[in-house]
Order: sequence, then structure tokens, then C-alpha cells
Amino acid sequence: MVLSWEYAAVGVAATGLLAAAAVAAGALTRPAGALAAVFGSVIVILAGFPYLALLILFVAASSLATRYGFQEKKRRAVQEGSAGERGVDNVLAHIVLPTALVVVSASAPAVLPSALLAFLYAGAISFGAADTFASEFGVLAGRARSILTFKPVPAGTNGGISLLGELWAFVGAATTATVGFLLFDAFAAPRFSVLLLIAGVTAAGFLACQVDSVLGETLENRGYLSKGGTNLLGMLSAVLIALALARGAGVGP
Repeated sequence: MVLSWEYAAVGVAATGLLAAAAVAAGALTRPAGALAAVFGSVIVILAGFPYLALLILFVAASSLATRYGFQEKKRRAVQEGSAGERGVDNVLAHIVLPTALVVVSASAPAVLPSALLAFLYAGAISFGAADTFASEFGVLAGRARSILTFKPVPAGTNGGISLLGELWAFVGAATTATVGFLLFDAFAAPRFSVLLLIAGVTAAGFLACQVDSVLGETLENRGYLSKGGTNLLGMLSAVLIALALARGAGVGP
């Protein structure tokens, strides 16, 4: 659904203002804010307001999670940025795939119809929330274990998981799925059964968070991937998991 020029202008203006507010609040660096405004504008123009709203809520929730217990994180040297701000690499890792999905759907709706777009997009954002919540809250657990060997590792280690982190990963994924359902329903976007969207998107986000941890331990720790690269591949796995679940439920071509 491509917006009319009037609604598109409103969407672009709102995106710019919100990105500027994120920069002013210290959630994003200036380059990251500019990048978010550009990609966010593409998303709202080509897909509509519920997609932009879900992205904005993810950014806001991520910022709050990042700032929670920030002094303790800084003491352990596991904080995001110097003051909790997120840079270009982080923004790119979390916004490229959602934007790409929107562009593909707008240019080739037969390949990626609106119903399937909504499912995959929500799955991608669900991973972002699960991964961020797991990292930002899990690092405060004090202890963690390797996702592959289950040996104790310092909290904050790539590939390290904890019960607290896993619980928050589920909360992030499930909350995104629920909010996504409510947004799509409120804006009369593609409709799904509550069970299909919430369960499917939650599963995609949570399982992809585990994939991200495996990639972190096996590839990022060895220098083959950057943090942004790990997040990007983790989000890609969420999209692929969501695609498999959607196809299994008969959503899409």
C-alpha cells in the first residue's frame, strides 16, 4: 500500500521529527538518526503507518532497555556506546531487512503480498526486540553460560545466555508480536488470527535470537563477523523462520 502524497508528507515529517527526537534524547547518534529518518520514510511511504509505528516502538523500547541499569553496565564495560547511544552500524543491522521487505512488496506484490509482508516484517522486528532485551537485561544477570557448551562465561560474552536473558528475549518477541497484531488490526492492514500472528512472530523472534547467539560465539568471537553483521544475519534468520511458518499456515503465494 503506497500512501497518497498527502499522507506520505505527513509520514515523512513525522519520521524526521521522531528521528530528531531520538538524537536529542541521546538514543541515536546524528548519522544514525539521519539514516533512520531516510529508511523510516521509505517504510511509511511504501507500507503505511502501522509499519512505521511498530519500528518506532521498537526503537523506543530498545532505548529504554539500554538505559536500564546503565551505570552498572558501564562499570562492567558492557554498555552500548559511551552513553547508551546507538550508531550507524546498529541502525543498519536492524533496519535494512525490514526496509528491503517493504520495497520488494511494493515493487512485486505478487512475490510478496501484503499479508506475507506483515508477517515477515513483524518477525524481523520481533527479533530486534528479543535480541536487544536479552542483551540489555541479560547482561545484568551476573552469570551466563555458553549457548553451545553450557560452560560458564562472563555476562555480556558473545554467545552467552542466561535464564534472565532468555526470559526477556521471549518478552521482547511476544510484546512485538502482540503490538504488531493490534497495529495491523487498528489500521485495517492485513488481518490474521490472533494465534497465527502472535505465536508465529513470537517464535520467529525468539528462535532467531538463539541463532544470533550461536553466530556470536562461532563467528563474531573469531572475528569473522562484526556485531552488526551478526545482528543482520540473526534478523535474516527470523525472516526465514517466519516465512516457513507463514507458508505452513497457508499465508502468501
